[in-house]
Amino acid sequence: MSVTDTVSSAQVGQASSRGQTAAGSKWKDVTPSTMQILTWQIGLLLGLLALWEIAVSLGWIAVYIYGRPSGIFSKGVELIASGALLRDSALTAFEAISGFIIGTVTGSVLGLALWLSPMGAAVLRPYMIALNGLPKIALAPLVIIWFGIGLGSKIALATLITFIVAMIAAQQGAREVDSDWVKLMRSLGATRFKTWRTVIVPGAMPWIVSAFRLNVGFALIGAVVGEYIASNNGLGYMISYAGTLYDLNTVWLGIAALMVVALLMYAAIDWCEARFMKR
Repeated sequence: MSVTDTVSSAQVGQASSRGQTAAGSKWKDVTPSTMQILTWQIGLLLGLLALWEIAVSLGWIAVYIYGRPSGIFSKGVELIASGALLRDSALTAFEAISGFIIGTVTGSVLGLALWLSPMGAAVLRPYMIALNGLPKIALAPLVIIWFGIGLGSKIALATLITFIVAMIAAQQGAREVDSDWVKLMRSLGATRFKTWRTVIVPGAMPWIVSAFRLNVGFALIGAVVGEYIASNNGLGYMISYAGTLYDLNTVWLGIAALMVVALLMYAAIDWCEARFMKR
């Protein structure tokens, strides 16, 4: 190979490297900022609402079947001014959060504890599978009878729904921990409890946090279903009662309020994860 060929090859290589570097920098520039994402999210929501309002105004869809954004906004202003929306939202949020905390914490602890007792895990497994497969809403009448029509029945139903999800997720997370770590702890003479505390519990935390996120929706389902069946307040009652009157604007308003509660609960979980698990 001649000197000219060598120099040409080097130049081509340098150009290729510069091209890769430039491409890499351009790729990094494509990453959207938080403000850009927020702008697109708000724009998407406003665009959908505008399209909805236009469709109703032009008669493409019936307002008495679908409602309309302007009517939802007017109803929201009315119910916020009267305090009814905030009162019902706070009640449903309290029921869901209380059931979420009780069910998720107790379920996670029990699921992790089953690693300490393989016999107990084997005995309880068919019951866990059966309870997990059972539609929890079917238990709502029993819960209402046992705990009454007050606040307790809604919290109990939310607790029951979230408990089994958290327990199964925690147990599965404990089982999925790398067995090499367990063998290492055993070779070092660690007790089963110390291995559980130092290896199993931290290793299962991603599964537990995932169950937390799933249980946000399940806790709200428990609270709202309880309000559907026996209540005279709360967002579930608001939606159910408005539906019987074909007041679609109030129905959509209640659904929007439930979504806001869910987003706040998700945000709280994300904050706790960033604060306590990623230090």
